[in-house]
Amino acid sequence: MGRSRPVRHDLRVSLIVDPVVAWFAQNARPLPWRDPHCSPWGVLVSEVMLQQTPVVRVEPRWREWMALWPTPADLAAAGTAEVLRAWDRLGYPRRALRLHQCARVVVDRHDGELPTAEADLLALPGVGTYTAAAVTAFAHGRRAVVVDTNVRRVLARALTGTALPAPSLTAAEMRAAGSVVPAGDLASTRWNAAVMELGALVCTARSPRCGVCPIADACAWRLAGMPADAHAHRRRRQTWAGTDRQVRGRVMALLRSADHPLPVHLLEEVSADAEQRERALAGLVRDGLVVRHEDPATDDAVSYRLPD
Repeated sequence: MGRSRPVRHDLRVSLIVDPVVAWFAQNARPLPWRDPHCSPWGVLVSEVMLQQTPVVRVEPRWREWMALWPTPADLAAAGTAEVLRAWDRLGYPRRALRLHQCARVVVDRHDGELPTAEADLLALPGVGTYTAAAVTAFAHGRRAVVVDTNVRRVLARALTGTALPAPSLTAAEMRAAGSVVPAGDLASTRWNAAVMELGALVCTARSPRCGVCPIADACAWRLAGMPADAHAHRRRRQTWAGTDRQVRGRVMALLRSADHPLPVHLLEEVSADAEQRERALAGLVRDGLVVRHEDPATDDAVSYRLPD
């Protein structure tokens, strides 16, 4: 592919926003948290669940969760063990704890209604910069700069000609993302949703579908000849088999399925490495996901259970 002269940033912005929004109007997935009748709380729950977890796994769990606990007050009244069992294998169970804590704070400090101010959202347990911005945009319909992995990838390619963004979000990326977001509330909300969807469905990390991309002709990465990932050497290759994370997951699966505390010898199957097993259990106790109980009067002096 031949090289072309770079397109000015301001011109490129005008070339990508409208086509992406128009594409979204025809191709958006009918996800339940996009329903106009979905509550702000439902949007927040979806954003927490979607962290590093694909939509296909989140959607059925979100529907079950919202049927059980449609409001912050409903979730706040639930027991911790019940919440962790409902979370099941969705991913990092600490997110379930944070969401549970968030519901209680919303009830205690905001009369059960999710706050609208971004600063108040950021003060909630488990709500970081991205989640606060996403809730501001998608739950409250106000202008915000929403930057997730998908948005970073689209903008890296479209604006800077980079195959993939750097491993960590930079201030320069946030400034660039902010410069693209339209000024009005409605237009900005549509853009935020549209660019995220484009990254999820078309401008994917490994196999981008440039042939159906609405901004292929304006994409700086394509115009530059689709160079390779300049940050490939900095990316960590995450493994799963044999890791402490896998062992933690096995412990949680056993405790979720048990209706009584499990003595330590029944947890030996999670790992043949005793040190790794103890390390995983200690970490789960430290994170508040598991409770350790000692009863010297019984043969099984040490047992573990989910928190109440």
